[in-house]
Amino acid sequence: MNATKTTGATAGRRAPLWSRPGVRRTASILVSVALVIVVFWYFIPQFAAVSDIWASIRSMTWLELVILGIATVWNLCTYLIVMVITMPGLTYPQAAVVTEASTAVSNTVPGGGAIGIGLSYTMYSSWGFSKSRSSVSLLLSGIWNNFAKLGLPVLALALLALQGNPGTARILAGLAGIGGLIAAIVVFALMLRSPETARRVGLVLQGWASAVLRLFRRPPAHGWDLATTKFRERTILLLRARWHWLTLATIVSHLSLYTVLLVALRAVGVSNQEVSWIEVLAIFSFARLLTAIPITPGGLGIVEVALITSLAAAGGERAEVAAAVLIFRALTYVLPIPLGLVAYVFWRRNTSWRRPPNTAPRTALVPESPIPEPAVPEAT
Repeated sequence: MNATKTTGATAGRRAPLWSRPGVRRTASILVSVALVIVVFWYFIPQFAAVSDIWASIRSMTWLELVILGIATVWNLCTYLIVMVITMPGLTYPQAAVVTEASTAVSNTVPGGGAIGIGLSYTMYSSWGFSKSRSSVSLLLSGIWNNFAKLGLPVLALALLALQGNPGTARILAGLAGIGGLIAAIVVFALMLRSPETARRVGLVLQGWASAVLRLFRRPPAHGWDLATTKFRERTILLLRARWHWLTLATIVSHLSLYTVLLVALRAVGVSNQEVSWIEVLAIFSFARLLTAIPITPGGLGIVEVALITSLAAAGGERAEVAAAVLIFRALTYVLPIPLGLVAYVFWRRNTSWRRPPNTAPRTALVPESPIPEPAVPEAT
């Protein structure tokens, strides 16, 4: 009888409310919305009068608008180069569709980065690219992107030191960036050191994935050791041929994003005497590190506060700084959302690019491999 009561009590227990996925996602959305409301409806109007901000925006000349537009278009195009470099056989139109669609998801949904990656896999698969080719591209572009995020503060710190005014906080942030960059490089190097190391990493990841699958009563994952070994082989082959182009394209992509902010500042009247281009680079690079913490989609609200307060503290006039940051975020955060929606609709309707699985054109950097694709277990 006691055993029956115990079993019944155990069966009747529910998981803690916070542990339920739906509750966590709802809470994350509410926190993001609340933070955005606080920033845009309270902080910015308190920081500078909305009429003054709007006056700064309207003060831009047609020439300044054209230059800003050119910088924005170039910024949108630079990441396509990174994707084409890391995915042999991918065309620039395909890179534009997958980049804009996944960016739109990342910018609108809490935790949208993971959903954006899933959408990228789906698009690549519909165009005949294998999971291994897609993984190499997404991982390498992501790793190099993080290298650049960690490396730019180091560069900015060095330039500020040459000016003689780095500041204690910036020195500490720069040192943290150096430490993070070194750690990331070490982990990546260990992954590529030997086939045995890659195999062990795959087995560890397979164990974690199997533990998650057990929660959903799915069969365990398998074949991940073969997948990581294939990833290592193809990554080494690609990096030997294109590491320098990948590095250059990634740096250009990040500096192009910085250029949009710099042009916006100069267009609304923040001069180099008020905030130098080196100070703008330092503030931009440190603010970019905040996007690594997925509190809100794309750091919405958080990045604006960091940029506005830092640029004003550096010497910029409040209304002009707020205007420039809002313009910058409208062009680099908001604009990709409708572009991504158009890209997604185009992908859904366009069938001329569709190919059967694993039939995308191969190149010398994507050889036939005797290692099979890891099987994905089906639900039983």
